[in-house]
Amino acid sequence: MPDPYGLQALLSRQRRAFQQHLPVPAAVRRDRLRRAAGLLIASRDRLCEAMNADFGCRPRLMSLTTDIAVAVRSLQDAARHVARWMKPQRRELPFPLGMLGCRGHVEFQPKGVVGIVAPWNYPVNLVFVPLAGVLAAGNRAMIKTSELAPATGEVCRELIAAEFDGSEVAVVTGDATVAEAFTRLPFDHLLFTGSTQIGRAVMRAAAEHLVPVTLELGGKCPVIVGRSADGTRVARAVAQHKLMNAGQTCLAPDYVFLPRERADALVADIVREAAAMYPRIVDNPDYTAVIDARHYTRLAGYLEDARALGAHVTLVNPAGDASEKLEGECKLPLAIVRGASDAMRVMQQEIFGPVLPVLEYDSIDEAIAHVNAHERPLALYYFGHDAAEERRVLDRTHSGGVTVNEMTFHCGAEDLPFGGVGASGMGAYHGVHGFREFSHARAVYRQSRVDVSALGGMRPPYGDRLKKTIERQLRVKV
Repeated sequence: MPDPYGLQALLSRQRRAFQQHLPVPAAVRRDRLRRAAGLLIASRDRLCEAMNADFGCRPRLMSLTTDIAVAVRSLQDAARHVARWMKPQRRELPFPLGMLGCRGHVEFQPKGVVGIVAPWNYPVNLVFVPLAGVLAAGNRAMIKTSELAPATGEVCRELIAAEFDGSEVAVVTGDATVAEAFTRLPFDHLLFTGSTQIGRAVMRAAAEHLVPVTLELGGKCPVIVGRSADGTRVARAVAQHKLMNAGQTCLAPDYVFLPRERADALVADIVREAAAMYPRIVDNPDYTAVIDARHYTRLAGYLEDARALGAHVTLVNPAGDASEKLEGECKLPLAIVRGASDAMRVMQQEIFGPVLPVLEYDSIDEAIAHVNAHERPLALYYFGHDAAEERRVLDRTHSGGVTVNEMTFHCGAEDLPFGGVGASGMGAYHGVHGFREFSHARAVYRQSRVDVSALGGMRPPYGDRLKKTIERQLRVKV
């Protein structure tokens, strides 16, 4: 088959190396994990500069936190625990096999070569955090970085090539045609992070070779604010997490449900907190730019459509920065959309930007019903101190994860699984969950010296002995 980008050759090289070096001991896995963490620490400034170049403006301290420090923690955590994760797990066998000396256990076996398709919004985090699970599981990795973050992708390629042999870990750069060819490779597992629309195409491509997939998608993550919620706490969390990375986060709050009688006050609180965090937008190095003009136009189109359909839009622009300067820097102020409805584009697609629709409810069940009437999101956020109401929201909705009285923090806990459900994805990683996601749980049964088949009469010709065995199991006459 034609291999214009050399992808199949690279995959074959990694697969040969994988087979030649089995098993993969804990020491080798720890070494790979520590090398990956070390290159991030040593090259942190270069990576932050690359991310700033790709976005046009991205705060250095935010990049150090969300991309570098988080990834280093994941890699170091995996290095600390991988020997324990690798241990076979004993399993209970049905009576009387255990009493007869039979044994069963699960071994976690590396799958082989894992493909990682990383997005542009967290272009270091979403390469190295999944890589922690892939390497801990003993696999080789091929990584496709995003064409929308070319500077970061190139730096990642250079750093990984300097630290790893290409048969261990390799980075592939290039445009969408390279990405499409990448997803058609017969990997042993494929992880894709991105939009639901592209995720469906990736899954179709993977199906050609029956490649198991982990899909980390997105969706419209709702915030449900209970009547017992602390308004200041809600406002600070919404402003912080909606505007972090300019809302270009799969876990960002997409829309907010407020109790009707508190809506005006809570919206005013959100405006106040956003203005305090970002007193100006133009020339503010703390305010991340929208990734490119196409996405800026898309977000502006959402607002134009919402206004045309009767919504009221408030732009939180404390310094009154001119629209042409905002557009020139690809920076969009927080836009609060009151009176949003499902007829508006802003409520039909994941926003992925600093646009916040506000919905109102009289009964908490209205908010629950709205969430359930739409595709299942990657995250759901509940604010309040009513334990019964909190339980009602959690029991009657579905989402990949939940954070209560904060946002996104469930993603930062290494021992919690991170993943979607339904249209927001499938599979999960982080910590031991990533190790298991990228391992094959292999069942091993060891027979004792006792001939169990003969003892139970399971060989033809069948007769009374098998009949008695069945009667003991079913507790009925046969």
